[in-house]
Amino acid sequence: MTRTIHLSLDINGRQHELDVEPRVTLLDALREHLALTGTKKGCDQGQCGACTCHVDGRRVLSCLTLAAQVEGRRITTIEGLAAENGDLHPVQAAFIENDAFQCGYCTPGQIMSAVACIREGHAGSDEEIREYMSGNLCRCGAYNSIVAAVREAAEMA
Repeated sequence: MTRTIHLSLDINGRQHELDVEPRVTLLDALREHLALTGTKKGCDQGQCGACTCHVDGRRVLSCLTLAAQVEGRRITTIEGLAAENGDLHPVQAAFIENDAFQCGYCTPGQIMSAVACIREGHAGSDEEIREYMSGNLCRCGAYNSIVAAVREAAEMA
């Protein structure tokens, strides 16, 4: 018999109730239990950053975070970044303006990291942006455009 736990998760400003096995990661809870598939599963080992989301405003790798660990905390995914009226977050708009994606698979994690990078005050130079975004990999090599997008969004903030 598989044991489950009941969780109440605050995701993008809405409460979600779910029953999951204790070992379910935040990533799998989002994608498989709540159909919030914007957060991507890349390496599933915490090395690529595709699963980056925010917990209490700080970036986390959701593939390495148990869903049970974030109960009672505020979770933001890529789906919750835009304004309720549909206006894009400045980082999302800057990614489009700067063509900061190719295949798009890493883009949600890149955007979530970029928002945190700017919020943390680590967007003062291209070198600093590269350093603080280094946990997010882009297999297509859109790094120059990503840095330009982060710089542009930081200047608007």
